[in-house]
Amino acid sequence: MAPYEITPEEQVELDKALYDALDPLATAMRSRASGLPGDRMWEADPVEVALSVLATWKVVDTEVKRLTAIAAGTAGSYGASYEQMGAVWGITRQGARKKWPDAISRAATTAATASAPLELCGGRAELTQDPSSGGWRWTGKGADGTHGAADGDTWYATKEEAAAHAGAFLREHAVHQP
Repeated sequence: MAPYEITPEEQVELDKALYDALDPLATAMRSRASGLPGDRMWEADPVEVALSVLATWKVVDTEVKRLTAIAAGTAGSYGASYEQMGAVWGITRQGARKKWPDAISRAATTAATASAPLELCGGRAELTQDPSSGGWRWTGKGADGTHGAADGDTWYATKEEAAAHAGAFLREHAVHQP
């Protein structure tokens, strides 16, 4: 089994997680389209219900493509090559360059990055590097509107460490649907 393939058990868990995530969005979209409350959406015409579920998968597909492009850009900002990205995606280097043309910028490969954005869980953080010490800090705003930053005089040794702390903050301040 290739390292980026999943086991049958993992596939079952992934399917369940995706369906669990899709259900509230499908219910909301179907409710808006039909005028029925969410708890009665299945009382509609089965064809219309099935089409609303298909439309919801389209929304999810678009979001996955957007998040995939962000992940490719993040990998590129950390120094991953198109060859490496293509390998994990199962496509050629040229295919990866075509799929994510902005994942690797020429400027990023020739100059040290002084700051980097991080978008996660609906929030955004900015990672900044101190030119004199080389340490990294973060500031951010969660999806719930909460602002946060690295504590006081805290500087992290690497951009990855600062990103991990910023990511934990963004995840903690994501907007969760009831």
